[in-house]
Amino acid sequence: PHHLRASEVAPFRVGVVVKRPVKKGKGSYVDCGIDKEVRIDKELESGTRVTVRMSPESESTVKHYKGVAVSPDTPRTELGTYWGYRVRLAESFSSVFTECPYKDGYDLTIGTSDKGDLVEETVFRHFRHVVVFLGGLQGLEPVIEADETLQEADPRTLFDYYLNTCPNQGSRTIRTEEALLITLASLRQPIALNGMRD
Repeated sequence: PHHLRASEVAPFRVGVVVKRPVKKGKGSYVDCGIDKEVRIDKELESGTRVTVRMSPESESTVKHYKGVAVSPDTPRTELGTYWGYRVRLAESFSSVFTECPYKDGYDLTIGTSDKGDLVEETVFRHFRHVVVFLGGLQGLEPVIEADETLQEADPRTLFDYYLNTCPNQGSRTIRTEEALLITLASLRQPIALNGMRD
């Protein structure tokens, strides 16, 4: 549902605020990939990505649809609909956990390495919030070693699972953008089978 066709009617859409003049206090216009722009209730800077709750067709005008800007979590919490994943910048390895956006933290942590266990030989447990770590060219070890607040430097002890998502890779290193796609593909089934819905 996150990537809708232009002709599909849905209660929510994702769009980008466009640079179009609007009277003060009258919101913003958003391009949601449909035949008309959507006027939302909030004034946002052009180029901002926004999730829009679409108003009923009856409230639309000839020139635009109407909608309300909502949290990106709203489609998931209200409808149980997949609405994309989140990426956030952390200053250090430990800050991933100390600045976790979930009240009870991540209940499943996965580190990836060519030194890890095979995904297909791993029995996953149920979870609500998972975080997956990918290292750079030298792996996760330098990231962990650079964090002065950590007492432990062995990656195997810092994660619930330490996995090799690309066994027999045939090269010394894998680029991060390649590793990301490979890792997400190899974890798709275990995550789908064991992730618990809110």
